[in-house]
Amino acid sequence: MALLIGTNDGVVRSADGTLDDTERMLDAGDTLRVRVFDGVAFATTRTGLYRSIDGHSWTDLDVPREEVFSVVTSPDGERLYAGTHPAHLYVSTDDGETWRELDGLQDLPSRGEWHTPRHRDEAHVRSLGTHPDAPDRLVAGVEVGGVHVSDDGGETWSERRDGVHGDIHHVLVLDAEEYVASCGDGLYRTHDAGRSWTRLDENLDHRYFREAFAMDGQLYAAAARGSPPSWDGPRGADAALFESTDGGDSFETVPYPGAPDEIVLAWASHDGRVLAGTDGGRVLARERDGWSTLGEVPAAVRSLTAL
Repeated sequence: MALLIGTNDGVVRSADGTLDDTERMLDAGDTLRVRVFDGVAFATTRTGLYRSIDGHSWTDLDVPREEVFSVVTSPDGERLYAGTHPAHLYVSTDDGETWRELDGLQDLPSRGEWHTPRHRDEAHVRSLGTHPDAPDRLVAGVEVGGVHVSDDGGETWSERRDGVHGDIHHVLVLDAEEYVASCGDGLYRTHDAGRSWTRLDENLDHRYFREAFAMDGQLYAAAARGSPPSWDGPRGADAALFESTDGGDSFETVPYPGAPDEIVLAWASHDGRVLAGTDGGRVLARERDGWSTLGEVPAAVRSLTAL
């Protein structure tokens, strides 16, 4: 099974996932996320949304706004969603041939508050998620703007931002009601589709989370002490990696290659193992006795997925 690596310099492909044979397949600049749905790969980049069936050749799907930050399909595969910068949401029902904006996202009461100087005083839809148990539900994470939920395929929306930090980097959808939100200030969990949130990082000394991942009953997360501008200092990201066997009620801090200078930004499962990618271009594998370096690529790893 091939491994696709989204980096800040395009998409790299490893045919067997060992990283002994990596080759850049998509020269699209900063690639924020690579995801696979029903055997089809999608890459969200600052130059567009691209699709591939083999990881070799890629097609630009011409989303109306160039900077695409997130992508997801409906559980039945009939709808393809793309979240952009500035924060707009589009849907396609013909495999990306045409797009329609879901204007309901713009009608939310807090829409005027979605901005930050770091992102040109604008925001973006950084995370999109669905779950088969709620086929019409769409979960959107906005940086900076909070979590919002639609129960009619994105036509109308409810704000679920109370109790969670507004700087949303990723929302891990575990089931129809349980999500884990990785934020610029904290890690949060909800058991009721965002109506209430619990902070999971109160006993941790790192606060800047990018993404969480779950596999075989274990929850993985990583964080830095500060935001990316601080990572250029003498201590790098000053990061840590956390593992939990109880859904985030408690965490163990575990060592990993590249720590503490490099922060884990990406997660995936591949051939039964958990993989992690760092801002230093390192791809890690979780072995029985701990984390090891699987290989390296010459750019920061932003996303990992198997195809």
